Amino acid sequence: MRIARIATPAGPVHVRESVDGWVPIEDPYPAFAEGRRPVDAGMPLLGELLPPCTPLVVVGIAQNGPEHASPVQAWLKSPRSVVASGVPVTLRRDAGVTVAEGEIALVIGRETTGLTAANAHEYVLGVTAVNDLSSPDRAASDPRNFESKAGEGYTPLGPVIDTDADIDDVALELRIDGVLVGSTSSRALPASPRECLAYLAAWTTLGPGDVVMTGAPTSQAPIDPGALVEIEVAGIRLVTPTR
Repeated sequence: MRIARIATPAGPVHVRESVDGWVPIEDPYPAFAEGRRPVDAGMPLLGELLPPCTPLVVVGIAQNGPEHASPVQAWLKSPRSVVASGVPVTLRRDAGVTVAEGEIALVIGRETTGLTAANAHEYVLGVTAVNDLSSPDRAASDPRNFESKAGEGYTPLGPVIDTDADIDDVALELRIDGVLVGSTSSRALPASPRECLAYLAAWTTLGPGDVVMTGAPTSQAPIDPGALVEIEVAGIRLVTPTR
């Protein structure tokens, strides 16, 4: 099932993708916690796509690349930087080069108490695409990744969550202005999605709707204002115009 959120006059509504359009569904998180699919809650709707979840926490995984000798480490990104697919993002002109980082995003389905590498899939509602826009030139004076990751709108997310995706085998592609610049999968990550989640759960509890970005060791590229960034994860296409 591919689920999303759309804007309606009555407020945001959870929906599922269908051949007839966006079908309203119940809140998917309680349903997930009960071990079942969310049921339909109305007739197909039209509306503007929103980010597919509203995380209280967005976690990035650093050092998840073949060149890193040290273990992965987590860092936090403001959930207020999350924007929907198609929303133009203004790149900062005062922070050096901007890099688009195509990553697999794991959307947490229930509190991660008890999560291990072996059962991690039982806590993941699904996967989606994320563009972890970054200003790496700030790293020398910003070891905590705040300035380098805090641009307004610097976390495009979505547009849908694939609840049937296999977290062990998720394809990822990055295109800049239509040119393929990165093609990889979750299998190529030195620390797997399961291992990343187990590491996080050992230190803190994540909850429904929180997002874990698993890293971009081979799926990143510098961009200039005006670039069109497209990230495809498990067939989900996230589009970010820049200016």
